[in-house]
Amino acid sequence: MGLNEDVGRRLRALRNGMDVSLSELARRSGVGKGTLSELEGGRRNPTLETLYALTTALGRPLSAVLSDPLPGGAPVENRPGVSGSAVTAVLLERYEEGEAVTDVFRVTIRAGAVQESEAHVPGTTESLMVLAGTAVVGLPGGLGTVGPGDSARWEADAPHVYSAPDGDVQGILFVRSPVAGERRK
Repeated sequence: MGLNEDVGRRLRALRNGMDVSLSELARRSGVGKGTLSELEGGRRNPTLETLYALTTALGRPLSAVLSDPLPGGAPVENRPGVSGSAVTAVLLERYEEGEAVTDVFRVTIRAGAVQESEAHVPGTTESLMVLAGTAVVGLPGGLGTVGPGDSARWEADAPHVYSAPDGDVQGILFVRSPVAGERRK
């Protein structure tokens, strides 16, 4: 099963399991009903922005619709990833404990590109550890510049930005989200 089919199957199961209609999810997420139907049918390539809009509308982390990480330490370049306007993310690990899920992604931020991410589920935080390159990340009013070996953390339940002004950036992104039904007060 390819990435499109796998994501579509998981998205449909998640939506149906929550007893949310296609029309209602389209309304909540701002994703067109036709687009959503094509995604669920595995006929459309999912973008990072679209998947975040859908999973946020369902109150779930992104990993809820992505394939499980490949076992046995398969090389990152052999794992399926999902791309947005500036970021490509490959799920490395999903760790759930207590009241939170932590998704660990290997990310590439493309040179010269800017990704303006919408707010995620309330209580979500992100942390980026840069392996190579220089990233500009965080909330629009408080962007930080992060180089190799450095990290940045921000609240991701508000709109936030990723950019790579001087060349591709390689990094590890940690996204910590409350488990459905558990929201930070």
